[in-house]
Amino acid sequence: MAGACYTITIDGQEAIQQRINHLLQAGTNLQPAFQDIGEMLLISHSDCWERQVSPDGVPWAALNDDYKKRKKKNQSLILVLNQHLGRELNYLASPQAFEFGTNSEYGAIHHFGGSTEMRPQNAAIPARPWLGVSQDDISEIYDILGDFLLDK
Repeated sequence: MAGACYTITIDGQEAIQQRINHLLQAGTNLQPAFQDIGEMLLISHSDCWERQVSPDGVPWAALNDDYKKRKKKNQSLILVLNQHLGRELNYLASPQAFEFGTNSEYGAIHHFGGSTEMRPQNAAIPARPWLGVSQDDISEIYDILGDFLLDK
C-alpha cells in the first residue's frame, strides 16, 4: 500500500478475552445475584409498609372513616388488618429468571384499587400502590448485578 499506514496493537488482548469469557459465564447463572436482589426488595418493601408509603414514597390513601370504625384491630394502619399481605411477599430466583410479588389474590385490588361495579360490593377502594421499586432500589439492583458480574 502506498502512502501512510497505521497499525494498532492491543496490549493485554488475552486478559480482555478472559474477562469477556468470565462475564459471559457469570451471565449464565444469575441466581446468586437474584437472591440478593430478592432479599433487598423484601427489606425495602418492609420499610415502605412501616412508613405506609408506596415504593416511590407517596403516602397511601387514608382509610375510609366508616371502615376505620368497623376495623377491629390495627385501626390506624392502612393495608394492615391481620398483616397477611405484607408478610406474603416473596421472590423466586433461578439462574435466568427473577420474580417478586405475592400470590395473594387481594394484593392486586389493594395495589390498583377497585370500583363499585366489582364484586363483592366492598371492592370500591382507592389504589394504594405497595409493590414496585424506587429509584434507590433500581440503583441497588444495578450495584448487586455489577458486583456479581465483576466478581466483587
